Amino acid sequence: MAASSAQVRTAGAAPLLSIGQVLARLTPDFPDLTPSKLRFLEEQGLVSPARTESGYRKFCTADLDRLRLILSMQREHYLPLKVIRSYLDDLDAGLSPTLPGGATPGLSMLSTARRLSRDELLRDAGASATLLHDAVSASIILPADYYGENALNVLRALVELQRSGIEPRHLRGFRGAAERELGLIESALVPLARRKDASSRAKAAEMAGEIAGQLEVIRSSLIRSALGRLG
Repeated sequence: MAASSAQVRTAGAAPLLSIGQVLARLTPDFPDLTPSKLRFLEEQGLVSPARTESGYRKFCTADLDRLRLILSMQREHYLPLKVIRSYLDDLDAGLSPTLPGGATPGLSMLSTARRLSRDELLRDAGASATLLHDAVSASIILPADYYGENALNVLRALVELQRSGIEPRHLRGFRGAAERELGLIESALVPLARRKDASSRAKAAEMAGEIAGQLEVIRSSLIRSALGRLG
């Protein structure tokens, strides 16, 4: 990827972006993204921005799409970097890889991230204003001026749950459970958190995603086991 993208960037077909401009475009949908994490992803060989003569990083459109894909794979599939790297290597080789479990990242990961107003969110989710209000009151969805795909997916799920008689107020415990999981993750990251260098902070963010993924596996397994008793 690095050699071919560098050649494309030198052609000057599109304006190159600074780290600040990349963050401005991505942080509405990936609030945890920081300059340190961008540098960490570069250190891991997942993205290779061009460099000016002064050494400043410059990102092209392909870099931006690649970052969006990487961050989406981490957030939506909780994949470790070694799995993401293997997936990207296959893509660069012209293959059509699938993720563990047979999943294939959708085109939405590669397209410009959506920013939805409140009315757009309600329309696309097929939800009522009351349902959104109740979801915010139950801390299932955080209040915002604009919403991303994550809020849209949650609201769509709430619409379906409501048809089964499950309301946002019944899910208040989910926020508490999430906070307890966050406490576990923070405890595991204490050794890295004590270090103040940028690389350690980026590594901590990466490890947090991986730990969250493993906790999700356990949670899903427990639910599936419990469902088996219903039969």
